[in-house]
Amino acid sequence: MTVTTRKLATIVALDVAGYSARTEADEARTTAEVAALRKVIEGIATKHGGRVFNTAGDGFMLEFGSSLSAVEAAFELAETCEPKVRVGVHLGDVGVQPNGDLLGHGVNVAARLMAQSAPGSALVSGAVRQSIRGPIAERLQSRGHLKLDKMAETIEAFALVAASSASAGAQPKTTEPLLAVLAFDNLSADPEMQFFSDGVAEEIIQTLMRSAGLKVIGRTSAFQFRGERKALAAQALKATHVLDGNVRRSGAKMRVSAQLTEAGTGTALWGERYDRDVSDAFALQDEIAGRVAAALNKTLPIARKDVARIDPQAYDLYMKSRPALGSFDVEVTRRTIPLLEVAVARAPAFAAAWGALGFARTAIFSQLQDASNEPGYNVAKAAVERALELDAATSHALLAQAALLPAFGAYGQKIALLEAAEKSEPNNTNVLALLASAYQMVGRTTATLPYLERLMQLDPMSGWARHFYAQELFRLNRPQEAIEVLHLPDETSVRGLWWLPRMQWGMIMGKGDPVAMDRFLSDQALRLADAPPAIVSALRRTSSILAMPDAERETVLRRALDVSRGRALSLETCNFAARAGFAELAYQALFDALSNDRPIAGAIIGANAGELRAMTCLQLFTVDASTLRRDPRFAKLCVRLGLYDYWHESGLWPDCATEVPYDFKAECEKAARESGLA
Repeated sequence: MTVTTRKLATIVALDVAGYSARTEADEARTTAEVAALRKVIEGIATKHGGRVFNTAGDGFMLEFGSSLSAVEAAFELAETCEPKVRVGVHLGDVGVQPNGDLLGHGVNVAARLMAQSAPGSALVSGAVRQSIRGPIAERLQSRGHLKLDKMAETIEAFALVAASSASAGAQPKTTEPLLAVLAFDNLSADPEMQFFSDGVAEEIIQTLMRSAGLKVIGRTSAFQFRGERKALAAQALKATHVLDGNVRRSGAKMRVSAQLTEAGTGTALWGERYDRDVSDAFALQDEIAGRVAAALNKTLPIARKDVARIDPQAYDLYMKSRPALGSFDVEVTRRTIPLLEVAVARAPAFAAAWGALGFARTAIFSQLQDASNEPGYNVAKAAVERALELDAATSHALLAQAALLPAFGAYGQKIALLEAAEKSEPNNTNVLALLASAYQMVGRTTATLPYLERLMQLDPMSGWARHFYAQELFRLNRPQEAIEVLHLPDETSVRGLWWLPRMQWGMIMGKGDPVAMDRFLSDQALRLADAPPAIVSALRRTSSILAMPDAERETVLRRALDVSRGRALSLETCNFAARAGFAELAYQALFDALSNDRPIAGAIIGANAGELRAMTCLQLFTVDASTLRRDPRFAKLCVRLGLYDYWHESGLWPDCATEVPYDFKAECEKAARESGLA
């Protein structure tokens, strides 16, 4: 019988950040990198009196007799290893195996800490922090209590910060603070009042977004961190500062507490408690935003015109509607309209509520035809105009006004309205996403990158944002960067992950290997679990179609492209048909739909609330549509969709003009003459 010896040891666990993505991109190179890295790791471990006791793929386990030596080694590993590694350090009881391997809870905790560490950084347990003294101990800053995967208890964790920060007693100042405003806690007796406390924080975000000199992380990402997860927010969002607080509401009275903290040091820069009437909510939110900006040494111009006292019931109804305005669900958006109608009836000068009402009314329209054909067009337009009359910078109203323009035309006006919205709120993630989409809609895909980079910084937990950014990197022939964007260390924290395998699907499909496609879908089952059922079934269907003989495939594609019974023509289906070798069928279907005024949908799942009309055109300039673009008939299609008018008038031609194997401008001008448009 083998007797396991037990002892107390400090364990350092580390792995290579982005290892799976690197291997997928270049397996031979990644294998060589890890082999070279092993020598570096062994050298650092030996230097600090430790040893490597286990390895598995890109993972390494190190043992140290001294916690101080382990932390010094961890800091050196995090700072010097290339490719970057994630590191976790814990002091605990371990079992010693006959071969020298170590097992037990102490090893598991180190590994779980490593999994929550950022690339190029390390997390150290409270047990390690308590056992060390000296300068390096001052470089360990609390990250609060973390819930470790597959473990019942929470554990206090500390992150390593740069020596210059610790010696100065503060995180190094950056020229661009990045602020995360977390969802305020609801301290009211009624749990249903969470919408109110969320709304207070969201309105503060909206006010802060109006400052071009202050970057604020969007609601979608910041509000994912609640309760115990708030301690993870700064590191996960890469925020330099965090604004948190709570709200207690009783009738028409409210108490709001807010505190601004420097993330690197945990130092409270400002905090205050306010007792106000609910009718003073907007004025209070503006005051808090101003205090935050001042604490960050930023000047925040507040030009809101509706800071007057707002009827409390109108304010409540507006707050209840806010979450739906970011929804992609038409029915959810539809249900907010009665709430907002009552709000503006009670508060006729409430610009934000008028803007939200105009946006909601517009978002429920079909995205497959001109808004002017909708029964509620005039009513939606009136709400938008009223909002802009009260406050010309109301972003929801500007977005709705752009969406009310004709489906295939007025591209310049749409972009101008979105640029005005971005100027009003330079950090608004919804505006950045729509503006980037609008540039891609007219083929100016390179122009989207600066906006997508900002979007990634301000909404890092959005799977859709990552998908969009990666797609553009792929199109610009930067696949390694795209793969790194798609790789997520902690996939459980990112919303909309089904967008990511949908993006990768295009790459797999391009290889024409049905077996690889099926294997990919099985491997990505977890990510695709929250996708609309139509997405997964469509992906599986495309795999089976590619495996068919040519004649059978043609029959199936003809049936899919037949819209004679009134169905909308899917542009994604057209893209797929072209890539499958049947561009002729795709173009025939597209021109038939345009000639017979049949709707064209940009995506498999149809339109979403809040989209701009003519986002169908966006699908023409993605990686998936590359085969369609290489055909000279693409120029004729662009003329029929009104895109040529924009290019001709603005002088801003699409990126594909220099990428396709024909004279794109000449073909467009020829098609325009033939159509009588030139």
